[in-house]
Amino acid sequence: MWLKNITLLNFKNYIDADLHFSETVNVFTGNNGAGKTNMLDAIHYLCLCKSYFNPIDSQQIKTNEEVFMIQGDFDRNDKNEKISCGVKRNQKKQFKRNKKEYEKLADHIGLFPVVMVSPYDVNLIMEGSEERRKFIDNVISQTDAHYLDQLITYNRILLNRNALLKQIAITRKYDPTLLEILDEQLVIAGNKIFAIRKAFMDEFIPLFNQYYTYITENRELVELNYQSQLNDATFEDLLKKSVEKDRILERTTTGIHKDELAFIISGMPLKKFGSQGQQKSFLIALKIAQYAYLAKNKGFKPLLLLDDIFDKLDDNRVQKLMQMVSHHDFGQIFITDTGKQRVKSIFEKIEVDVTLFEVDNGTIQNA
Repeated sequence: MWLKNITLLNFKNYIDADLHFSETVNVFTGNNGAGKTNMLDAIHYLCLCKSYFNPIDSQQIKTNEEVFMIQGDFDRNDKNEKISCGVKRNQKKQFKRNKKEYEKLADHIGLFPVVMVSPYDVNLIMEGSEERRKFIDNVISQTDAHYLDQLITYNRILLNRNALLKQIAITRKYDPTLLEILDEQLVIAGNKIFAIRKAFMDEFIPLFNQYYTYITENRELVELNYQSQLNDATFEDLLKKSVEKDRILERTTTGIHKDELAFIISGMPLKKFGSQGQQKSFLIALKIAQYAYLAKNKGFKPLLLLDDIFDKLDDNRVQKLMQMVSHHDFGQIFITDTGKQRVKSIFEKIEVDVTLFEVDNGTIQNA
């Protein structure tokens, strides 16, 4: 699969743009703030119906405009697929495949898999466990169409259970039967999600270890651990044992919504003990493992978006990374960087052809 072209209208800082891409490596160069990352985000939007950076669709519209549009032609399984989306202020987002609008956006997820690597990813390390659960869910959702439905079901039941716990606290009337019904529903959805996440991590962790070892030449010992309360007890038992605590706190304290993904370096938390370079190497290995997992499970290569990838990496790690992603195991790649000559030099060394675009204040042209 690859993206042949893209057209933008009033997307972020672009008034309009019309670009044709190479099947292999495409690089956007220019100063900070010129709009390089916005181009990657437009590609991400076409693939996953949303911005990578901002969940509010109307905020992607160029200042003082009323609507944005993105359109692109993909080559997927040797067939042309035309994807278009439009957002008008205060109106429902429109998303179409081959001119036919989707009944629900979830039907689009996974058809055009994509992996983004960005400085923003540091939130995976620095923020709370919700960010890391979102990472797991994002990868699985692109390969399992029913997983998203299970998550929606679980979260709906969880909201209902928490609302009931608050109501019990306010009214001081406790009906164990109603709580048991919600518990049964929560257990069914939660067990399915846990089984899928566990199977995913069993396959994903070896891929992560492989790529981290390659990028760092095995100089550091790292671990990726999936931690879940359901690893040590059944969900039914956990809910029964925590019912009094839940009533006091007025929320559900056990379940798969408490799952965690622990990042460890030399036996210590990466957040506190990893250097910026080590953290970036960890995140890159995480995302390249995501790419490999998607490629294996989808049967074709996703798009790879590398935003500001060379910052905080030494020259050796940069060269090894570019050698790896330019290999035949990878498909179409989009890269942003401030240094045009640096990019040229890197790819000349590894003897890989690139298509260069220069970005300047929301305008873009072939370099």
